[in-house]
Amino acid sequence: MGTRTPSKGTVLVSGASIAGAAVAYWLHRYGYTVTVVEKSAGVRSGGYPIDVRGTAVEVVRRMGILPRLREAHIASRRLTFLHADGSTVASVRPQAIAGGDEGHDVEVPRGELVEALYGTVRDEVEFLFNDSVDTLTDHENGVDVIFRSGLRRGFDLVLGADGSHSRTRELVCGPERRFHHYLGYCFTIFTMPNTLGLSHEALIWNAPGRAAALYAVRDSGELHAFLTFAHPRPPYETLRDPVAQRELVAATFADDGWEIPGMVAAMHRAPDPFFDTVSQIRMPRWSRGRTAFLGDAAYAPSFLTGQGSSLALVGAYLLATSLATHPGDHTAAFAAYERDARAFVELNQAQVGTGDAALFPTTAEALEKRNRRIRDLTTAPPRTGRPAHTALTLPDPVDAGEPASTTHPAASH
Repeated sequence: MGTRTPSKGTVLVSGASIAGAAVAYWLHRYGYTVTVVEKSAGVRSGGYPIDVRGTAVEVVRRMGILPRLREAHIASRRLTFLHADGSTVASVRPQAIAGGDEGHDVEVPRGELVEALYGTVRDEVEFLFNDSVDTLTDHENGVDVIFRSGLRRGFDLVLGADGSHSRTRELVCGPERRFHHYLGYCFTIFTMPNTLGLSHEALIWNAPGRAAALYAVRDSGELHAFLTFAHPRPPYETLRDPVAQRELVAATFADDGWEIPGMVAAMHRAPDPFFDTVSQIRMPRWSRGRTAFLGDAAYAPSFLTGQGSSLALVGAYLLATSLATHPGDHTAAFAAYERDARAFVELNQAQVGTGDAALFPTTAEALEKRNRRIRDLTTAPPRTGRPAHTALTLPDPVDAGEPASTTHPAASH
């Protein structure tokens, strides 16, 4: 990247996943001294497939990792929707459901994207693994941080990129429930043996208020299994109790057929199934004092949109570029970041389906309407992506000492 000028400031990034690694890359490129703290022992490999779509594809191209992601592209061939008895509703191309732009967007295992992002900065910025932020004290000249390990450090700025259940956001802005927007479902994800011989495809089973999916990445001997169900209120107590999570899922699917009994049994055997609510994070402001938030910590869109990774990448680029455009003025930088990104974020959060348009209808009537639409997609012409995915044109990267051009939304909102 050439000769470094003196640091523009010190930044702590909380979280080393997609948003955290991406913002660390851009901040380092723009001349900041970056430290990333991550509670896990290292960057997390593996994981379920995620999509990089629309504007976010340009972000990873500018980072130089798009060729690697294209090589890792999963290229799923079909989604087969099933009735409750296991009979077929229809098989469609994944892009018909997700709104992807075939040949432009990429789908990769989550760990592949995280590893690619980490690889851009692993030797350039400081990583503190097995640690996390315990306290933050914001003052006129910076932020004093005490880590869980007892380490004490001072930084000019702190960026929270530690997910929808962000500890950093809780410390700075208060309890998660202030920003948590429940969408009416819970879900669990785990892995199980691919005894069905699935390849490059997913099976999606539905009954009113319940759904299951089995996802085969390429020709893997392992499937990503997914169970989701409508629940009237967010079960906050269950979120802290892994035993209660398994019991709730098992009870909800106890009377279902097809492959559901085997999936529930596999969930019980899985060492660490992931359980959460289907929710969005909606914050009235994405910053407070010298701390700002990005990715799921600021605006988780929920997996129903398929846009979490893309929003994280675009947000990371816009936040870092705003800071580089307004050196020494974090207040102006945070305001510019929010001004440039919020319409794009809210447009993509609004892609979540509701009523009979939902992927997981809660009534038999709504499910039949959904199934009719799925069948219609088998004869519809190919789609070229949803306008929301490309509804923002990125500013140019900032050269040393030069401000960026203004972000131009590519669609009016």
